[in-house]
Amino acid sequence: MNCVFCEILYGSEPATVVYDGIGVLGIVPLNPVVEGHVIFMPRKHVRDASEEPRVTGYVMEAASEYIKQLHRRDPEDKPQAFNIITSIGAEATQSVFHLHVHVVPRAANDGLALPWYSGKKGKH
Repeated sequence: MNCVFCEILYGSEPATVVYDGIGVLGIVPLNPVVEGHVIFMPRKHVRDASEEPRVTGYVMEAASEYIKQLHRRDPEDKPQAFNIITSIGAEATQSVFHLHVHVVPRAANDGLALPWYSGKKGKH
């Protein structure tokens, strides 16, 4: 199997680790979209969020716990808004086929558009 996240997990590719939990690793991506962007992945190879829902659940739990810990350390100096994003399939912007969850800090007027934002105004 040729999986860059498995290579990180098994030590053949370097990564900046920010969360090291049971069954889950959190790293800084090679090209973070904003400061504080982190990717969480299961230590077990799972293709995407639909393959093993329980694994997806504990990866999401780790991502949420990470945000909670950020707020506990210094609630005034940490971002208060985040996107927690995962994709299933290439058409939905998944480019690495190992389940991963992006935690992206947000700020007012940060200019960061989500993948599905078209800029169109319309009915919701």
